[in-house]
Amino acid sequence: MRVADFHFELPEALIARHPLAERRASRLLVLDGDTGSLSHRRFADLLEYLRPGDLMVFNNTRVIPARLFGQKASGGKLEILVERVLDSHRVLAHVRSSKSPKPGSTLLIDGGGEAEMLARHDALFELRFAEEVLPLLEQVGHMPLPPYIDRPDDDADRERYQTVYARHAGAVAAPTAGLHFDQDLLEAIAAKGVESAFVTLHVGAGTFQPVRVERIEDHHMHHEWLEVGQDVVDAVAACRARGGRVIAVGTTSVRSLESAARDGQLKAFSGDTDIFLYPGRSFHVVDALVTNFHLPESTLLMLVSAFAGYPETMAAYAAAVEEGYRFFSYGDAMFITRNPAPRGPEDQA
Repeated sequence: MRVADFHFELPEALIARHPLAERRASRLLVLDGDTGSLSHRRFADLLEYLRPGDLMVFNNTRVIPARLFGQKASGGKLEILVERVLDSHRVLAHVRSSKSPKPGSTLLIDGGGEAEMLARHDALFELRFAEEVLPLLEQVGHMPLPPYIDRPDDDADRERYQTVYARHAGAVAAPTAGLHFDQDLLEAIAAKGVESAFVTLHVGAGTFQPVRVERIEDHHMHHEWLEVGQDVVDAVAACRARGGRVIAVGTTSVRSLESAARDGQLKAFSGDTDIFLYPGRSFHVVDALVTNFHLPESTLLMLVSAFAGYPETMAAYAAAVEEGYRFFSYGDAMFITRNPAPRGPEDQA
């Protein structure tokens, strides 16, 4: 399978660089997995596609203000993007500067604070901050907007690049399908008899890394930390018993559930995952998916194609471009039911 199979042309004007005034004001493209049919709706219409007894699984990670600016003590400006918080004082981070800092060097943070570069681990730098890192990030850090939102972050991003149910700090990118839900919509979903459960996957900056191989099978996924608790396992079992569907909100929820069910049976799990779901890979847990529109040739587009079928997914994306949907993190959403017999690009005539 070739990465180029997942290319599509996207006009720059369709990249959403700011959120809409209301979370639920986005559009919703509905893809029926059984028929491949498309429906153009509003996000609040999602309620019509949910059934009493369904279970929605959300990722409750919280985005940290992970971008820092500063300079080396020896001079020279730098930018730090925290990738993972290791403990109260240490992080793994991407560091951009004219010359990479050496072990033992001091990094001075704009707004206050300093860090020591301890070691380099491939592309990441291990840094130790003089004070507790999470409070420092809250004080002087910037929200780590994706590279395609080519503007500085502002105060509104502190709220809007965050789900209303975010709980556990650690992500450096938002689980963006969840950005469309406000508290009123969550209450309406519950009132309809739909259950909710929460996993945690701390989204890393690797989610934006391009796939640099020609064959999909040669790609190695980045690692992300996740937790699927026994309460989620029990909620899925209860959903199955009552005949409901498991609906993942976001590809991160899909990756969490399917990582915890790699042997075919869902079990409680806590640790790193590098699961890569692309056409031909099986889904053991998820029946339906709420997701945003993803980058061309991205692993997330490949995941959606594995779930919905390659021709159906690419047709849906072509329709979204034609209809002027807004793309990526602050953009519009899809609701997809699983294709029972998904085809890949190699199955095309």
